[in-house]
Order: sequence, then C-alpha cells, then structure tokens
Amino acid sequence: MTLESEDLQDIFYPLHGHVAPGFEAVQEAFEANFADGQEVGASFAVYRHGKKVVDLWGGYGDKALTQPWEERSLTNVWSTTKGMAAIVVARLVEQGKISYDAPVITYWPEFGAHGKDKITVGQMLSHQAGVSTTRVASTVEDFYEPHLMAERLADTPPLWEPGTRSGYHAITFGFLAGELVFRVTGKSLGALFQEEVAGPLGADFYIGLPESEDHRAVELVGFQQSGGDSNMTEIQKKTYAGQGGMIGAPNTRAWRAAEIPAAGGQANAHGAARVYAALANGGDLDGVHVLSPEAMALATHEEINNKDLVLGVPMSWGRGFVRNLARLIYGPNREAFGHSGWGGSFAYADPVEGLGVSYVMNRMNANLAADARGLRLVKALYKSL
Repeated sequence: MTLESEDLQDIFYPLHGHVAPGFEAVQEAFEANFADGQEVGASFAVYRHGKKVVDLWGGYGDKALTQPWEERSLTNVWSTTKGMAAIVVARLVEQGKISYDAPVITYWPEFGAHGKDKITVGQMLSHQAGVSTTRVASTVEDFYEPHLMAERLADTPPLWEPGTRSGYHAITFGFLAGELVFRVTGKSLGALFQEEVAGPLGADFYIGLPESEDHRAVELVGFQQSGGDSNMTEIQKKTYAGQGGMIGAPNTRAWRAAEIPAAGGQANAHGAARVYAALANGGDLDGVHVLSPEAMALATHEEINNKDLVLGVPMSWGRGFVRNLARLIYGPNREAFGHSGWGGSFAYADPVEGLGVSYVMNRMNANLAADARGLRLVKALYKSL
C-alpha cells in the first residue's frame, strides 16, 4: 500500500512511501510518531533478504515546518556513522591489511605514546583505549582537521588502564579509526567508504558530504542541553567537556563537508538500511560484496561486556559495533548488531531474520539509544514478520 500526504492532511505532516503487504503495522507506527507530535521529519526503511519491504519518509526538513522532507533528504545521523566506519576497517581486516589482535602501533607508531603501545586494534575499536577525549582542549572546528585530532590523541595519556574497561569514545572513535585506515591505505575513511561501499551499493550515506549534495541536507532540530550532572564521574566530565558546542554544528556546511567518522554521517534511512541489508544477506547485495561472513563474525566478536565508564550503562562492544545482547533496541534477536546515534537514529542488521533496518530523523531527543520512536517502529516490524 502507498501513503501520500492527503491521508494525514488534518495534522499537516506530508507522509510518503510504501510498505510491502503484511507490513502495514509499520506504516501505522510511522504515522503514530507524527500524530503524537514526536517528529519534525523522519524516514524509516527495511530490507528483508535483500528486498526492500518498507520505505517511508515525511514531515519537514526544517524547524519552521516550511520545507518538506523529501525522499532523498539527508540528515546528520551522529554515531550511526560509527557502524559504517567499522565496516571500512572490517573490509581491511578481510583483505589481510589489518588485524584486530595487532597493536595499533603496528600501523600507527606514534599512537604508542604515554603507555598506549599495547592497545590492540580491537580494543581501540571497542572504546577501551582510554582516550575518550584529548589532553589538549579541542573545538568543533578542530574536528574538521582529522590528522590534527589524531596527533592530539596519540599524545594523550589514557584516562583509565587500557583494555580493562570500555568508555564510549563518542567523537574520538572516528579520528582513531580514520587515522588507522589512512596509515594502511593512504586514503581517508570517508573516501574509502564512498568508493568501496556506499557508491557501489547505491546507498545514500556520506562521511564527508560533497557540495553537490548539500542542498539535500535538512535542518537538525536540537534540544536544550542541560548544564551538566553533578553525579558525573571525573571520566564522564572530562569526556563530555570535549564535546561541547556540537549540537548546532551539523547545520553548517563546514561540518557536513568534513569527514567526522564518529558523528558526521549524512544519510537517509533507505541508504543506511541498504548497507546493513548486505550484511544481513551474507555480506553481498545485488552483486556488490561488502563483507564475508567470516569478516562479519570477526567484526561483531565481543571485545568487552561491562558497565561503560562514559555511558554508565551495560554495553557489549564488538569491533566498532553495538551487539544486541539486551535484545531491545535492535529487535529480539541477540545476533543483531549495528549502531545508534545521539538523538534517536539507528541502523542495524539482523542476520537471523535477514533484516537491514534504519531510522533517521531531524528532531533530536535527549538520548543516545533506545529512543521511543524507534522502539515503536522496531516493535511493529517484528510483529509483521
């Protein structure tokens, strides 16, 4: 069935798209998020066994509700980007150019300063390196210079003993992964992702948005950030202090153009879902190879399962992926994996059901995962299977 704007004219949200027969409950859940006043603009897409069964989009691309959210609109998806960065590294592992078990200094010697010489690639990608912020204070403008950030991270002492606990590297993850990729290939992570994954798949997902596509970027609608939590630990305070001023940055051309592999991805749901559809389909989609099953097993292997020092909640980390052990945000199957973004977005693969799933939006909520809008959509999806 098809959903068009006239179906919801009474609440002034133009909604579009289609669902395959049997997935009508997903469309109803998508409508309900708007009817409840929870959305400005959003898209939700699902592939099953390599075929698109849900593709919904609508609402508005700006806070003033004057610009419609189009089929090809793009929004900043924050840490949902990390999953794509993890795929790029996993491909290099598959090609024998990187080993998760090797010390990072094998590829990036300078990283070993201040006692970081024994940190493995797998530990770095699972937020165990202890460099969730830089020793030298960094600004948002510094994030536009990835090699500068990499230099600062190499020269930063760990905030905790590496390899003993995870502490979410919300921004620094991307510069760590990006420098690793650059040292091995001589190419930026964003360029390699576009060249070898998104481009061949025809997936609308960019890490570094070309100027030619900038007109498709919607306005991110933030929320009022609090002044901090007096109950935060010193590690949390230091980490979050290094991330100030970001919430409005994605509405600038400078942010969108920069390659920020931890938080700067520009995407829509069908673009992100298409990438994960390949992973849920044995690693290939429509003749494009993304990852072998063996490479996926390595990438999603649990590096650590603990109460994260920065997030303050239990986390099971793979090599750049969130593992779905709680059987909540990515459906009921423990084998699902992916990544979520600040404010509500997510993308994941469920190899048990053959699903590639993504939800993106421009109205942020004050959370890092388990957003009520996305949970409603995922619940409706699994009821439809």
